[in-house]
Amino acid sequence: MKPMAHLGVGIGWRPEIADAVERLSGLDWVEVVAENVCPGHLPESLLRLRERGTRVVPHGVSLGLGGADRPDPAKLAALGERAVALGAPLVTEHIAFVRTSSPVLEAGHLLPVPRTRDALDVLCENVRIAQDALPVPLALENIAALFSWPGEELTEGQFLTELVERTGVRLLIDVANLHTNRVNRGEDPAAVLDAIPLEALAYVHVAGGIERGGVWHDTHAHPVPPVVLDLLAELRSRVEPAGVLLERDDDFPPEAELAGELAAIRAVVTAGPAAPVEAATAGSGPAGTAPGTEPGTAPGTEPGTHPGPVEESVRTRVALGQAALLSALVAGTPVPEGFDRRRIRVQARALAAKRADVVAKLAPELPVILGGPDPYRAAFLSYAKSRPMTSGYRRDALDFAEDLLIRDLPADPAARRRLTTWWRDRAGARPPRRIVRWARTLAGRAA
Repeated sequence: MKPMAHLGVGIGWRPEIADAVERLSGLDWVEVVAENVCPGHLPESLLRLRERGTRVVPHGVSLGLGGADRPDPAKLAALGERAVALGAPLVTEHIAFVRTSSPVLEAGHLLPVPRTRDALDVLCENVRIAQDALPVPLALENIAALFSWPGEELTEGQFLTELVERTGVRLLIDVANLHTNRVNRGEDPAAVLDAIPLEALAYVHVAGGIERGGVWHDTHAHPVPPVVLDLLAELRSRVEPAGVLLERDDDFPPEAELAGELAAIRAVVTAGPAAPVEAATAGSGPAGTAPGTEPGTAPGTEPGTHPGPVEESVRTRVALGQAALLSALVAGTPVPEGFDRRRIRVQARALAAKRADVVAKLAPELPVILGGPDPYRAAFLSYAKSRPMTSGYRRDALDFAEDLLIRDLPADPAARRRLTTWWRDRAGARPPRRIVRWARTLAGRAA
């Protein structure tokens, strides 16, 4: 695997801090959420950064390469278009699933894949499909999780190692996610770093979070805690990363605080020489290899070869497990056997709260029409209990408004007229007539 081009220290570009990002001293590169930019209409701030020679890397969040279905060609094409438009050296995504096709459900969030042979086979094939479609190299990020799957067959290190060896994909290691999984799933970050092939490291994410009730929430809305910087130092002692990036997605601090966090990250990265990659990964074979196999070899395959296409029965087994879990999280069906029910309830509440927050950002008029943030949030969370998301957040906003109108809400006639106008302007249709609203309401009660 060729050495990764040097990136340096960077920050996640967000519209809310675009001006501050441009003023940050010594900034080497930025990462942008791929789905938030349009190739033909790039934000002026990003164009100015590119003119200054600042590299821009698109970071996708919607492919769901860990899902049971093969990657959507349209989503792959869109990600590739953004890479070309930004002149990016690579694109990044996540080891996660985000949706199911039967039933059609959207999580609106990155969910962990089971570390099983079936799930790994599906992921590897999906990654190879993505690699063939993308115009630049792909790197995948380890995600943060609130819960573990029952019956897992591989450790995190084993799973990531085989993924790299079977596909040649690079890794984006998020040290904040390693800490999250230490708190939430009892995993040892050092063991993961010892096991994975660090020569495949593309770059590193650093972010903040908060612990509540024994659960670590990877919020990207809090300062980077010392424990995450310590994990960055752990990684740095093993290898010199080509790039390290600070992620911040909400509750943006003053510019000076962002600069201070970047300075703290840079201090860790430049603290001292790293061990050679060979030394850091030597001896990782037993820790990074499934029992009874040679390093880099999946059961039933020879080193350096790829298994054939994944059997549909394998994808079906993965699909059934993911559908049962996602239905429990967003549609209120029973929690599948073996999962920690308390953690699933925590995750379900977090997903509903995230839906409410994202819809409020995409449609800021809705909280105003409904009388403020609190009435809006109460109404949305009530809606979310019986209406899982099926087509993304923008459709979710329209469905929420339509659901209120079907139930003759809000109670204030003036507010209801404003909501009707808002919905009609965006949906391109007339609101349902009263007889249709009654029928839909009755059908919903019967279901």
